[in-house]
Amino acid sequence: MTRTLWAALAASTLLPLPAFALEKAEVLTTYANIAEAAYGDSLAAAAVLTTAVDKLIAEPSEANLLAARSAYLAARVPYMQTEAFRFGNAIVDDWEGRVNAWPLDEGLIDYVDAGYGGATDENDYAVLNVIATPQFTLSGKAVDARVITPALLSETLQEADGVEANVATGYHAIEFLLWGQDLHGTEAGAGERPWTDYAQGATCTGGNCDRRAAYLQAATTLLNSDLGWMVTQWQADGPARQTLMADETAGIRAILTGMGSLSYGEMAGQRIKLGLMLNDPEEEHDCFSDDTSNSHLHDVMGIRNVYIGSYTSADGRVTSGPSLSDMVKAADPAVDAELRGKLDASVAAAQGLVDAGLGGMAYDMMLAPGNKQGEGLIMTLVDDLVSQTKSIERAVGLLGLDAVAFEGSDSLDNPDAVFQ
Repeated sequence: MTRTLWAALAASTLLPLPAFALEKAEVLTTYANIAEAAYGDSLAAAAVLTTAVDKLIAEPSEANLLAARSAYLAARVPYMQTEAFRFGNAIVDDWEGRVNAWPLDEGLIDYVDAGYGGATDENDYAVLNVIATPQFTLSGKAVDARVITPALLSETLQEADGVEANVATGYHAIEFLLWGQDLHGTEAGAGERPWTDYAQGATCTGGNCDRRAAYLQAATTLLNSDLGWMVTQWQADGPARQTLMADETAGIRAILTGMGSLSYGEMAGQRIKLGLMLNDPEEEHDCFSDDTSNSHLHDVMGIRNVYIGSYTSADGRVTSGPSLSDMVKAADPAVDAELRGKLDASVAAAQGLVDAGLGGMAYDMMLAPGNKQGEGLIMTLVDDLVSQTKSIERAVGLLGLDAVAFEGSDSLDNPDAVFQ
């Protein structure tokens, strides 16, 4: 479902288009520079994660598992700030499922609790357990998976049999392999995979520790490859940057499309309100590690980054320049101030979720039926995201863009459909 926004103001209220020409190019250059920097940071963090994973596999221990988990959580920080580049940029949107698809039927990959169930009408391979199954039939074809490779994950298993829940690659597959299932429901606690799932010989738990290690290494190798590819798309001669700059008006529309779609349909709806409506921790974005609150925070920070034209790396490096905010402010300072204020409010609301987690209430606990405090924290963020989307609409109209389609969500637009 999309939420189509037709926004146009009378010509007398708009700055003459020639006055925007140079500014548009500068704004788009800043946007592309931020994309290149954030994806570059994501790649660098994935390399650190790979080193930690390699050490875990070479020397399995509790300490090395915890170090790999810490590296994973750090790797999510820059990546989540890139999600504002989705929706408006086809190159990113078409690629995103390789690195951040969710939710996933984790039984495709590895062992799961008996309560997980078996194959379903929707997914014949929900409990295939590739790690324990070196040879199997997929969509009527024999598959030799005795050697687990990046190609096996990306070309054979990812969305196997055309089922989107068959996620075999990316951050969340790695997250599952590091944490395992979170079996605590809406009570305290994340996944508790033991380090011995990577031990060799008699101390191996879960079976097939060598194949589990091979899968984890293949997934991290593939993540690095995919992120490296995306970095090149935003370099000076990269297709994403060149496409963005080729039509400056379309480029400005792409920025706003990414902001509005991530704010409204993707975050406020699909990632946040839906899980609350269902009181279902399986609907949280980081359900194995319980890192959902941090992911939400960095997502909304990413939306603000592209609007104000400034991104700060973990080491303090700042990438900034002329921004969409500057363009809106030149047309109407009140609209710019309103949108900046609402972006700040959504960041503050997301920080509230993080703070609650630090105080002992993890995101999945907030989803529990009857948890009024948790519901209030979550709905504050939902409401702020919906409100900031309305201000993004105002910016669309102010800049004279004829039509922008934002992603929608049944949880916002047609709640009754969620329960049908």
